[in-house]
This record gives sequence, structure tokens and C-alpha cells, in this order.
Amino acid sequence: MADPYQTLGVARGASEDEIKKAYRKLAKELHPDRNKDNPKASERFSQVTQAYDLLNDKDKRARFDRGEIDGDGNPTSPFGYGPRPGAGARPGGGGFSADFGAGDTGDFSDIFESIFGGARGGGGSGGGFQGGFGRRPQPKGANVPYRLTVSFEDAARLATQRITLRDGKTIDLKLPAGVESGTQMRLSGKGDAGPGGNGDAIVTIEVGQHRFFTRDGDDVRLDLPISLAEAVLGGKVPVPTVEGNVMLTVPKGASSGKTLRLKGRGFHKKGGDRGDQLVTLMVEIPADDADLTAFVQGWAGRNAGNPRARLGV
Repeated sequence: MADPYQTLGVARGASEDEIKKAYRKLAKELHPDRNKDNPKASERFSQVTQAYDLLNDKDKRARFDRGEIDGDGNPTSPFGYGPRPGAGARPGGGGFSADFGAGDTGDFSDIFESIFGGARGGGGSGGGFQGGFGRRPQPKGANVPYRLTVSFEDAARLATQRITLRDGKTIDLKLPAGVESGTQMRLSGKGDAGPGGNGDAIVTIEVGQHRFFTRDGDDVRLDLPISLAEAVLGGKVPVPTVEGNVMLTVPKGASSGKTLRLKGRGFHKKGGDRGDQLVTLMVEIPADDADLTAFVQGWAGRNAGNPRARLGV
């Protein structure tokens, strides 16, 4: 019954962003793929995920802060409420207090009789509560964490993913807009069995790296090599995107570092729009081309202007 705040290393008044940031840091450090020889790291990863699951749920967090549930999400008393963690007896004069001293050895049954007029269990003719009073809700089974690595292109396209649960069953997942490493998806009832029902499966997404694409927010960046002729004369050149190859128009006289934009070829945004692909041109000059060398040597404009003037050199 660990305190989820202590598990994540945050204060009780931490904001949602602070809690999310702490979870991502710990989840990255404790990732099972990085700690294959350390079973304790896997156990700690599960604890961190469970703590984040509770604090990321506004209702559960509020109930925990009020002392109604413990760090496992279970009620703290048979009556569905209890003292706030660390708090003493309730102030004020109403009700009865559970703050008994060392010398108090009274029978609790007498207390209930005095309050409820002797009504017990399912018997008695005095009315009042009938049967099942104080029955504690049965706890659900534990949530089960999963880690799913998604390719860069699939994450950008929101391609459906298939995950195999530990019971051998497979489920097709529809990725949410704005997906990134650390995004969590909850599969209701796919966790461990319990007397109160099954827990949930918590799937944490890890977006894979790409060999030439990089992510910049919701945009995709690409350095595109072009030939000297393509840079000087311009024209259409093929360029890869997360959706497949397209033709890109290179303007005449393009220089290395010039960035062109392909609209709507990036990651899907949470608001329903989509980012772009930013293509930075990289002019490649052949190293040993005798004709090109002879041309430049005889080119009247080879010494015209200083391309480094803006740098002060």
C-alpha cells in the first residue's frame, strides 16, 4: 500500500505536468528492455505505473487525498471512508471518534448497539439496517502494465497496432492522435482477475527512432540530398514521407540549408489537424569531377561576392 506520491517522488500538491514528467523519467530509467538482468527494476516499473495510473485519474486522486482509498485504489474502511492519511481524530463535536486511549477496552458491538438500536445482521424486529451492513466492496484484480514499441511511420499515420496479452489473446489498438513515447492506453478488464472483477491493462507506447526522419513536435524533419544540377537548374525530385514517396519541386538556384514544406505529412494532432514535413535541401558536390573543376576554374563569377559576409568574415 505504497503512497503514490512517494513512489513518483512528487509533492502532494504536484501539478498534472509535474506528475507526468516524474513518471516519464522513472519509466524510462526502469524500462524492462534496459534492465533485463534486474527483476527488481521490472517490479519497480509496475509500481511506478500503478502510482501514475492512480494520480492521473482526477477522481481517484481526490479520493486518495481525502483518505477514502489507499495507494492500491482499495477503500480504506468498511464504510467507504476513513481518516485522511496522517490525520488524527476529526475535530468538532459531531458523531463518534475512533480515537481510543490505551485504557479503552470497550466492546465495539456495544457501540454499534447504542447507535443503531441493537439492529444486527439480518435479524431483529427493531427495523434499522438489514443484512450486509458494513460489507466492504470487493477489490478488483491488479492492473497489468505492457510496453508496446510502435514504428515512427505507424505512429505518424496512426496505424492500427496488435498487442498480445499474457493470456495469449491478441487485441487491435487504434492509436490516439498526438501519440508519443510515454502515451498510455487503458484496456478495461484486461488485467488480473480479482474478487471484484478484473483489473485493467495499461499499455505504454514507445515510438521507435527512424534512420532518416526526425520528429519536431507534430512535424517531421528530413535532410534531402540533391545534386548540383538539381540545385542550379531546379526541377522535381522524389522525396520519402511517412505515407510513401512524393515529388517535390526544387526551385532554381537552391542552396544547402533551404527548407521546403510538405503540408499535412507529419503527425496527427490532438485537435484533429496534422503537422507538416519539413525538407531541408543538402547539395552534394562530386569530389573528383574533372569537367566541373575545369568549369569552376574558368568561371568568371567564381570570385564574385562573399557568401560569409553576414558572419563578419
